[in-house]
Amino acid sequence: MKRREEKEIKRLFGVDGSSYIGVFAGCTESLVLLPPHVSDKLAAEMERALKVNAVKTSIAETALVGCLAVGNTNGFIFSPYTLDSEIRRIEELARAEGLRGAMRKLPDRDRMTAAGNIILANDTVALVHPQLSEKTMEVIAETLGVKVYKGTIGGLKTVGMAAVATNKGILAHKNATQEELEFLEHIFELPVEIGSVNFGVPLIGAALLANTKGYAAGYETTGAELGRIEDALGF
Repeated sequence: MKRREEKEIKRLFGVDGSSYIGVFAGCTESLVLLPPHVSDKLAAEMERALKVNAVKTSIAETALVGCLAVGNTNGFIFSPYTLDSEIRRIEELARAEGLRGAMRKLPDRDRMTAAGNIILANDTVALVHPQLSEKTMEVIAETLGVKVYKGTIGGLKTVGMAAVATNKGILAHKNATQEELEFLEHIFELPVEIGSVNFGVPLIGAALLANTKGYAAGYETTGAELGRIEDALGF
């Protein structure tokens, strides 16, 4: 019965008619952040797929939650343009769920604002845009409680959109080089596979949310791509 129920969980989603759900949402082991205007039905379906609690919020007064924020069990990093009131709301709702993680904005000295685009993280390690300053890397390390490394995936510096990492595995851009894949395996100490989403799109993070308990993909993702997601992330 349990296996049958798992198959019935919705895995394919869209936000505002877009299959690029990673642009609009982000998740950790306990929470999924969604834009404030999404329906209660969509929020409930996302909660069920990821086995987390949903938090509806804007980031920097936009719906681009997945681009502008990134988090793990230990905390969240936000765009420097995120409003203090938005952070307080997320913090209050997180604490209501028993979470006490740190929440900080990216320093604006690097002129990079899209935290979700430039940081790939799980609960222990983060790979970041190679041009981030040492000071910003320290902020990320302290806030997320991770070891931080610089690198690229598929030649892209926006590593948060080029892959998805959980505490069980990593699915990376299909054009990632052997050197990049070996580096990911080395720093995360996890299996790494390549794949795509949304019928061939290599920007994994743009259309996939995942933790160790479940995943949600853009509605254009094919059956073969879902199979690769499940293999790579241990489902």
